[in-house]
Amino acid sequence: MIHKSNITGIILAGGKSSRMGTDKGLLIFKQKPFIQHIIDAMQPLVNNIVIVSDYTEHDTFGMTRIEDTIKNAGPLAGLYSGLKYSKTDYNLIVSCDVPLITSTVLNKLIKNYEEDYDVIQLKSQQKTMPLTALYNKTCQQTIKHLLDKGERRMRFAVSQLKTKTIMLDDNLSSTLININTKEEFDAITN
Repeated sequence: MIHKSNITGIILAGGKSSRMGTDKGLLIFKQKPFIQHIIDAMQPLVNNIVIVSDYTEHDTFGMTRIEDTIKNAGPLAGLYSGLKYSKTDYNLIVSCDVPLITSTVLNKLIKNYEEDYDVIQLKSQQKTMPLTALYNKTCQQTIKHLLDKGERRMRFAVSQLKTKTIMLDDNLSSTLININTKEEFDAITN
């Protein structure tokens, strides 16, 4: 298993949140912002945590915040920025819109690491989760090449890398729910 000293936690929080109408990372769920839930889930597993975001409001979490190297290019550019900044071989990536994520689920990625793979991602409810995954730092070259060619799709990028997909038990699937709309937010708060 990879030691936590060689893992950086990278939270992707630079999105426009257009469907939600407000910054998803700052939405309050159970008295804490979404980003704080993700920090809490990551902290036991990683050496340090970085937030990829152009929003200075995210400085309130007390973590290093870095801005996107390539502007307005979606989560793939955020992933690239995080990997470029990272000082570790392994990087636990989580988007800011999964506030139900747990250390137990994230640890499954680390426990299932195999040297032959660039990416270890989760799959739940028939959907792969490239934004809840463990990435090797070496992925940054391929991702930069794709971005330079105008590619923005995460799933396409992951298909260009050696990827291992871990099936998540159905009883844990709720931990990966993406909250993108007011309706989805209401569903977890009521």
